[in-house]
Amino acid sequence: MTDRLGLAVVGYGMTATSHTRTFGADGHHLRWLIGRVPERAAAFANEYGYGKNGTDLEAALNDRSVDAVILCTPSEQHEAQALACLDAGKHVLIEIPVAMSAAGAARVADRTRASGLSAMVAHTHRYHPGIRTAHAEIAAGRLSLSNIVARYMFLRRENVGGSGYRRSWTDNLLWHHGCHATDLVMHLLGASSGAQVEVVSIIATPDASVGAPLDLSIVLRTADDRLATIAMSYNAHLSRYDYVLIGREDTMEIRDGNMKERHGTPADVPGADTANSPSPVVLQNREFHASILEGRPPSISPDSVLPAMEVLQIAQDAADALAPR
Repeated sequence: MTDRLGLAVVGYGMTATSHTRTFGADGHHLRWLIGRVPERAAAFANEYGYGKNGTDLEAALNDRSVDAVILCTPSEQHEAQALACLDAGKHVLIEIPVAMSAAGAARVADRTRASGLSAMVAHTHRYHPGIRTAHAEIAAGRLSLSNIVARYMFLRRENVGGSGYRRSWTDNLLWHHGCHATDLVMHLLGASSGAQVEVVSIIATPDASVGAPLDLSIVLRTADDRLATIAMSYNAHLSRYDYVLIGREDTMEIRDGNMKERHGTPADVPGADTANSPSPVVLQNREFHASILEGRPPSISPDSVLPAMEVLQIAQDAADALAPR
């Protein structure tokens, strides 16, 4: 393999567009575009210069010129497709969630370790400037967390993605966007297992039109009595994505991925990422590439996201236990 990857991208939505542009700009080879609808797959492939396109992932996995696969598919497909890629000897970048259960995530983690290949989960929010700055402050002992309050909410009462295209699948608030928020909370708390935290969750009953819950709350408490509250909604007419980090030394706000002062102005943190730094997606995808070249696990391996997946499973199990039978 050369220092540039031969890639297959699975999906043609907004996320696939972002990965295509990012990897293409870094000089990687766009070998295959795989999609559900042949006409849309062909149109996307032609627009971005893919060598081949089709609807069958196996065709791309059988192509020796493909080094790695980028999965931008419905959440329910991630686990099976990731395992298929690893079994075919391909490195794989998996959009979140890595699976729709903690057990499924563990299967991908186990297979990744056994294969010796690079598998990375696209928890892109870990690369946001404010998150990286906060994590560095915590690691250096300059911020001793006592509480985190996280909000992630916007309006999604229909199965329409960010590109405006009506999806063939239903988004899942807990396992998709809830995965982002829960992973970041566990990441900032330094919790290495879901068993290390007490979890209390309330998940709304599934919406009649969408067929999935549109609101939820999760509260976590660590063994050393630090708290975190995650509030999420697909019902909100106001879009909010923020974290308030309450520490003994200071209180930090991260809004839309960027650090803010107490009054909402951009924070001037020494050593923080600047507006000229590469985007979170670029940083993430370059880390995936570097892990392959260097023969090491990427910074966000399936193993590293298991703590968040275990918390989500606890919340899911609690909701299932209360569901009408």
